[in-house]
Amino acid sequence: MSKIVIDEKMKRTLIEKAIEVLPNSFAPYSKYNVAAAALFDSGNIYTGVNVESASLGATICAERNAIFHAVAEGDRKLLAIAVVGGRDGDIDDVYCAPCGICRQVMRDFADKDEMLVISAKSPDDYIEHTLEEMLPMSFGPEAL
Repeated sequence: MSKIVIDEKMKRTLIEKAIEVLPNSFAPYSKYNVAAAALFDSGNIYTGVNVESASLGATICAERNAIFHAVAEGDRKLLAIAVVGGRDGDIDDVYCAPCGICRQVMRDFADKDEMLVISAKSPDDYIEHTLEEMLPMSFGPEAL
């Protein structure tokens, strides 16, 4: 059982933290800026942004950047993540959703039925799904 309740205030906090770091995104090639804020069961929130490389395969998504930062700090149980982004950092046009690779990484650190994925345009305009809804019939650590 998690120590943290993901209420409206916490959702707002996650979205605000993601929006706050969005200007740090480094996307000179795609021009598609993304930021994420991930909540772990410790209560810690980790942020990340996408960082592109001229060797596109070396690019890292915002969600994985945040999750890997958490892992480096010793956190392992992901409860929720807020994602914002858009072309040239314009978050008014789309609900930015995690890519398939990021969804799989989330699956390694979360309870698929409880983990919340929040795609936001603003703290007041967002949609949410469980990880299970976003990655049905997923392959997880229990299968190994």
